[in-house]
Amino acid sequence: MDGKMLARLGAIVFVAVAITATAIEMTRKEDAPASEPVRLIEPSRDPLREAQRRCQRLGEAAANDPECLAVWAETRDRFLGRTPAPSAPAGEGR
Repeated sequence: MDGKMLARLGAIVFVAVAITATAIEMTRKEDAPASEPVRLIEPSRDPLREAQRRCQRLGEAAANDPECLAVWAETRDRFLGRTPAPSAPAGEGR
């Protein structure tokens, strides 16, 4: 066997294996998904989120707005997992 004949034989074997693998893959049945598709659920109404949106719409003016400063403090506490410090009643602390 000379080199050309060996190269042709190798090419034929390669093409035959490729066609066989393709045929097997195309006849394979798809497995059913393991879990149910994810359904998006409307989140419950969050007043903190609404206040954050209001402050976002204010832009730079929000930096001087006391309500926005309180909202940001509450957001920071919620994110960091801190419990907010209890606020002292107006009559105490003197």
